[in-house]
Formats: sequence, C-alpha cells, structure tokens
Amino acid sequence: MPTLFDQLNDKDAPLADRLRPASVEEVIGQGHVLSETHMLRQVLEGAPPVSMVLWGPPGCGKTTLARIIAEKSGYEFEQVSAVASGVAELKAIFERSRARRQDGLRTLVFVDEIHRFNRSQQDAFLPVVEDGTIILIGATTENPSFEMNGALLSRMQVVVLQRLDAGAMTQLLLRAETHMNRPLPLTPDARDILIGMADGDGRALLNFCEILFSYKSKTPLNATALTKYLQKRAPLYDKKQEGHYNLISALHKSLRGSDVDAALYWLSRMLDGGEEPLYILRRLIRFAAEDIGMADPQALVQAVAAKDMYDFLGSPEGELGIVQCVIYLATAPKSNAAYTAQGAAMRDARANGSLMPPMHILNAPTKLMKELGYSKGYDYDHNAEDGFSGQNYFPDGMARQHYYQPVERGFEREIVKRLEYWGKLRAKKNPAQ
Repeated sequence: MPTLFDQLNDKDAPLADRLRPASVEEVIGQGHVLSETHMLRQVLEGAPPVSMVLWGPPGCGKTTLARIIAEKSGYEFEQVSAVASGVAELKAIFERSRARRQDGLRTLVFVDEIHRFNRSQQDAFLPVVEDGTIILIGATTENPSFEMNGALLSRMQVVVLQRLDAGAMTQLLLRAETHMNRPLPLTPDARDILIGMADGDGRALLNFCEILFSYKSKTPLNATALTKYLQKRAPLYDKKQEGHYNLISALHKSLRGSDVDAALYWLSRMLDGGEEPLYILRRLIRFAAEDIGMADPQALVQAVAAKDMYDFLGSPEGELGIVQCVIYLATAPKSNAAYTAQGAAMRDARANGSLMPPMHILNAPTKLMKELGYSKGYDYDHNAEDGFSGQNYFPDGMARQHYYQPVERGFEREIVKRLEYWGKLRAKKNPAQ
C-alpha cells in the first residue's frame, strides 16, 4: 500500500494532495484539538490510537488527520468510502484484520462519510471495534448524534473540527505559492475574495489555486476579474441535515432577540443556500404567533401577507416580502404570553379529564334538557349592566385559572388594562370567583 509520503511526492497528484500535511506540526486551523494535553495530539504523536469520529465541515483536515495517525501508529491502513462500499467489502476488511492480528499486526480502518452507512452497516463494526480487531476512525460532516448508531458512537471518541478561518486559509495560500515557487496571479483584494469563495474549505481553496497557477496573462486578476474567472464554491448547506436546523434556529433566535441585522443575515444565508422560501415563511408565521402574539397582533397579519406575496410573485421578487416580514418581526415588541397560556391551559385540560361545563352555559334545544337544568340561570351578557354578567365559565368544582398573563409591551399594555377592568367588574358582581 502506498504511504502518505509516497502520495505527497506524486507530481501528478492534485495540488491539495501534494500539500497534505505529513505531521502534526503542519496541520493548521485546529489548534483547539492540537494542544499538548488533548487526546488527539497525543495520538498524532504516536500514542496508541483509539476509535474516534472526526466531525467537521468539508476541507478541514479529517482525512489528513486519519492518515497521520495511521503513519505514526505503524498500523496497517484500510480506507473505505461509505458512499461506494457495502457490507461485503467491510467483511473482507474484517477478515484481513483478524488474520493480521494473529500475526501480531494491528489494523486502522478509516471510513470517509461514515454517516452514509445505514444502521445495519454501522452495526457490522460493533463486534470488531468491541474486541479490538480494528481501530475505527470515521469522518463525517454531519452531527454524529443524529447520523450514527448510539451503540457504535458510545465506543468512539468524538473530535469536533472547525472550518478553516481566514488566517489558516492565508497560510494555505502561502504554502501553495512556496510549493509552486511563484505567487498567485492575484491583486491583494482578489486574494481576500478567493479566501471568501472557498468558504472555509481548504481543499476547495487549493483546487482554486491549481486553476489559477495555470492562468497565462501577465496582468494579475483583480476581484471583479477573479469572480468571472472562477466558479464560486456552493454554500455549505444541506436542506435535510443539521445545517438546515442550525440556520433556522439562528434566524429564530435573532428575531426573538430583536436583532434585525443578524436576522437578515441568517435569512440571506438560507436563501443563498437554496432553502425553500415557503419553509421559511411557515416558520415566520409560527414565530409571529409564538414570540410576538398579542404584543403586536399585526405581526401575524404581516407574516401571512408575506406568504401571499411570495405565492403570487414567486422568486426572486416575492423574496422581498420575506425580507419585509423579517424586518417587521425583528423590530416588533415581543411576548410569548399567548404561547405560555396555551401550554398552561392544555396541561389543565389533560389533567382534569372530561369535566362538564357548568349547566348554566349549556344550550337547551329540547324540553328534556330544559327540565334537566340546561341553560338555567344563564345571564345574557348584552342585557347585563356594562355588557358583562361576571358569571363563572369554568367547570363546577374547578377554581378560576389565569393562563394568559400579558406583558407590559406593545399592544398587550392595552390588554392588561382590559383584563384589569373585567377583573374588577367580576369581583364586584360575583365575589365568590
């Protein structure tokens, strides 16, 4: 099997492979897991490896770290891709690993995109990880809590890696230029744009560099020319995976925190990533009722109007309605009093079972029902003084509850006054409540 160092010396290999770090000292952008006291640093320097999951975005160094661990440990290295491999290939690897173990050799199996294996395929690893036949290192861009079997995950350490920041990406550019022995044909502002285009993905950045090193003109590319010359990397966003839930959570929390600028940023991230606008609108309509409610009843009207505008115009014109809705919701007064009241009332409804309404508020459409006392004693509020009878509408034997507690913000300040008014009249007309 070719070693990592053989691949580094392959002149026909892509630039990203030729520049792949061969030691822990060359790894960049992951200082939080490379400190002297971190388990991963110890393993990278030759300590006995343990089964682990390397979780991070594309191009952050997951495969590189796995290969360095294999080189330092001296273990036999087996690499498989969960996209292209099945149970039959895994069983063959396990048999080779058992044979090596009898000869006193250990095997490290690296599974790229391990989250792509289904549950039964992941289960196949359990016995060989449990008995030490293999050391398993999995790489994933998805949250392992959601995508991996709990039994397998409990036998592995999770190492969280980060997207490469601007400083790490700048170091990669310098390495590429040193390796190629010439500068990239870019103006200073174009270098910054190039880093932004790669979106924290080191491999994408080096792939861009490889294209740029073949650029023939003597005039460096400025920012405008660069964006025309290269295709921007697609935003890292999967509408069915964790990125989807992370961004809608960020939008929701920004709205709740009345940060209109942050809310617009997260909205733009979602739209740029290809999120379905109607999904966003459904969440905005829910937000209007849950987090604003009666503090500004127009919030719900605005959210539904934005949905109608998008239905009518479609993209991209209809997206301006979503933007206007986000601005309105972010700047509106906030109250979750209606949402809290719903929860409290629902708890009582479930706890109290099938309590009947009091007889005086039941209709009596038949003679028998009248004889049984249905509607007896009901006071028609419109005929009462002040248009308010003050009668009890809770079930007999159940104390009056106060589920709805409006806040002193927005329109709910007016509702507080109304409730106080009705409360005083009720106490006057029916002191027993």
